[in-house]
Amino acid sequence: MAFKFEELKVWQISLKLSNEIDAIAKEFPKIELFSLSNQIKKAADSVNLNIAEGCLGQSKAEFSRFLTYSVR
Repeated sequence: MAFKFEELKVWQISLKLSNEIDAIAKEFPKIELFSLSNQIKKAADSVNLNIAEGCLGQSKAEFSRFLTYSVR
């Protein structure tokens, strides 16, 4: 059974972007492994995670709030 957010285009695009950013971050120098690359990957992942969390059983106002988090 698929979750409702998996049908959202914005979630699908954010997941693809997150995967692309992960691939790019793997090319960073080893010295950046636990600083810049880690921070970039977490930021990219937070976009699709906030969309998913806001979509699950929340009111429209809550969903809107989580979408705002995704944009920031």
